[in-house]
Amino acid sequence: MNFENPDISILKNKKLYIFDMDGTIYLGNQVFPYAIRFIKNLRKNGKRVLFFTNNASHSPEFYLKKLTRLGFEPTMDEIMTSGDVTAEFLLRHRADKSVYLVGTDDLVNNFRERGINLIDGKSESADIVITSFDTSLTYEKLDNACRLVRNGAEYLSTHPDFNCPTETGFIPDSGAIAAFVTASTGKIPTYFGKPYRETVEMICEATGCTKSEMCIFGDRLYTDIAIGRRHGVTAVLVLSGETQPADVVSAEPVDRPDFTFDSLDDVD
Repeated sequence: MNFENPDISILKNKKLYIFDMDGTIYLGNQVFPYAIRFIKNLRKNGKRVLFFTNNASHSPEFYLKKLTRLGFEPTMDEIMTSGDVTAEFLLRHRADKSVYLVGTDDLVNNFRERGINLIDGKSESADIVITSFDTSLTYEKLDNACRLVRNGAEYLSTHPDFNCPTETGFIPDSGAIAAFVTASTGKIPTYFGKPYRETVEMICEATGCTKSEMCIFGDRLYTDIAIGRRHGVTAVLVLSGETQPADVVSAEPVDRPDFTFDSLDDVD
């Protein structure tokens, strides 16, 4: 299906190009070669690049190594995750609060290195419970999280994605884990990552760019595109990941992307 896009010069005049990762520039370990070419051309033309993923199951160091291995030639200051946004919120607004974190070892270590006060699941209470995309998830972790939320802990989640795209299909993501906790406790978490305001604010602060100077490329309407449409950042949808053409057609006008392409290979 062909979509009618505005004048492409809108994109060419941006200073900062933000890229989702899974489904946009690669799937799992399957790199999209055209994405490498596209990003290299941006740098050649003096543009800035930021890789932002809601997938907080890995550290920025992990993504640096992965993107380097796949051929994207990133620097550490070009990488940000929803875990970074969540940790920064804790440091600024919940300093020294006790936190029970349901996440991978990478995320746990990332939070510890930042000085966040993490506690184990044996504690009777916690100030805050955070759930994320946890590929090491156990029933014990879920039980601990639910118990602590019922006992009064504030409930946060790094990001709302229900599924994570892989080479072999979708696997349950952070939003699906949060749905379990919500179903058991009745508590809905405060989410971070895309599409939330805190993420845009952190990107502005880290890069020095204004929202009007940015554009974001992604494959999901409810995260990548929503963060742009809600917060004044030009939003570009690529159909190389989760979203299908029919999803764009059925979306409300306010939720549709500014541009839609089959992939980054079609962005002139």
